[in-house]
Amino acid sequence: MPENILVAVAWPYASANIHVGNITGAYLPADIFARYHRLKGNRVIMVSGSDSHGTPVTVRADAEGKDPETVYKEFHARFLELFQKAGLAYDLFTSTHTENHFKVSQSIFLALQKSGYLYRETQQQWYSPDEGRFLPDRYVEGTCYICGYENARGDQCDNCGNLLDANQLINPRSKIGGGTPELRETEHFFFDLGKLQPAIIDFLRARKAYWRPNVVRQSLGWIEAEGLRGSPITRDLDWGIPIPLEGWEGKCLYVWFEAVIGYLSAAVEWAQLNGQPDAWHDWWYNPDAKTYYFIGKDNIPFHAIRWPAQLIGAGEWFAKIFEGLEGKRLTLPYDVPANEFMNLEGRKISGSRNWVVDGLDFLQRYDPDPLRYYLTTNMPETRDSDWDWGEFVARNNNELVATWGNLANRVLSFAHKHWDGHVPEPGSLRPADQALLAAIEAGFETVGSLIERVRLRAALQEAMRLAGEVNKYLDQAAPWFEIKSDKNQAAKSVYTALRAIDSLKTLLSPFLPFTSERLHTFLGYDAPLFGQQTVESVQDALGEHTALRYLPAGASGQWQPSQLQPGIPIQKPAPLFKKLDPEVAEQERARLGE
Repeated sequence: MPENILVAVAWPYASANIHVGNITGAYLPADIFARYHRLKGNRVIMVSGSDSHGTPVTVRADAEGKDPETVYKEFHARFLELFQKAGLAYDLFTSTHTENHFKVSQSIFLALQKSGYLYRETQQQWYSPDEGRFLPDRYVEGTCYICGYENARGDQCDNCGNLLDANQLINPRSKIGGGTPELRETEHFFFDLGKLQPAIIDFLRARKAYWRPNVVRQSLGWIEAEGLRGSPITRDLDWGIPIPLEGWEGKCLYVWFEAVIGYLSAAVEWAQLNGQPDAWHDWWYNPDAKTYYFIGKDNIPFHAIRWPAQLIGAGEWFAKIFEGLEGKRLTLPYDVPANEFMNLEGRKISGSRNWVVDGLDFLQRYDPDPLRYYLTTNMPETRDSDWDWGEFVARNNNELVATWGNLANRVLSFAHKHWDGHVPEPGSLRPADQALLAAIEAGFETVGSLIERVRLRAALQEAMRLAGEVNKYLDQAAPWFEIKSDKNQAAKSVYTALRAIDSLKTLLSPFLPFTSERLHTFLGYDAPLFGQQTVESVQDALGEHTALRYLPAGASGQWQPSQLQPGIPIQKPAPLFKKLDPEVAEQERARLGE
């Protein structure tokens, strides 16, 4: 039976370009995972969007003298371009600035209120007399009271990584005006996480056996050290989702409260765009559905604690909004495979200091599959990793070009030349031929199991190891010499190698979709492995927004060994990858820095 798999991907702030650390941290692992499950025949929706609200966007807008909507749309357009070029196949990549997201977020807020998990409290917040407004956390900077870093933000210190209480900053100053703010009282809604602490602990312990240790350790450690307590979920802002209650004008839902609701609202929008408005129920109200959240380690508390708490707390009140869902509860996260961070040439990535490999900039000079390959081999699954330009060039040349690309090109070229553009007829296969095909066939279980456990580095390593086994087989069989004395024996070797390459193409396709599609065509297939992406304009009450959508194609259940038949026509191949000059590494390093 096909499984229902929701692939929920971190929402990028629509205020900064996406770099390789972001891609390997959340976006690429999600795409690999989704592509595999599509090939396996499961029902997959991969959703995300631009995080359009909150202070990162308004801070950028103030600095550039633009309105926040203009800033968000500029970055949103760049995200859509990058994801298309990098092959990140979202079923829907939308935005939090949509009528649909407003409605779903406000409904969750009201459901929590009716369930008794919200309360009102007056608190002190920094206020700028010069600007005449309350300052959200990111509008305040000062000295971190934990590590002493002088340029800490009000919500988090970039030096020590700790979440901060803005009111405790030392020597606070307004980020925009630079003046000294003062503390004043303001009233907000709080989410009573303390009431849900037992339920969250049960939720985490139930997943402890298969979650990544760093996710469990950070989540349970957070609760054990401090306990869960009320947290404000509204802000004094006018750019965002209004509080759906009278008398609360000028205040909005906190971006970290409403942005995670986007995983749900995006599924709702996806269903509406497909003309099946109730289809999202199959993932969000199905106890057998599996929902995976691909994020970076800095977002673990929001996805492993706060978001499950919001889903539990909304309970049956949210279901009452929809006909036929009375008494049902929203699906809780099945897994949160959070990655660690990627550094660059031994230093922390920093866009402001130009110590960064920007995704779109990279793809102006290099192809997407080498990027995907290197980021997967270097994926920070259990510890921080490091982008090294020399290693990127070496892996491209020694592994993609020499091990895999050369294998596929030389065997297809040889077959096309000596068997008139057709797969040779092998007759009965020899024990060595059968042994190789059996080893490759076993890879579908091994590689698939690793992907399902989100051990993507190991999965790719195993697929490439099998490619190495085919090279060893060819070194022994040597069909280029066999053909001179016995073409029938050479036919067995070439047919076996073609079958193995066809299977490897599938095993590698979640990681290398562009070159795998090309190889798929060279091997004579008409139906593609994957569907196509399209950018569509969507009109609603908030205006027009653009969305990236994935249009499925190809046959379901393609995650299986090669069924390549003798005699079918194959195309004359071309090289799949480009060899890079070793000087590329120094050229790229010269681009770094201010």
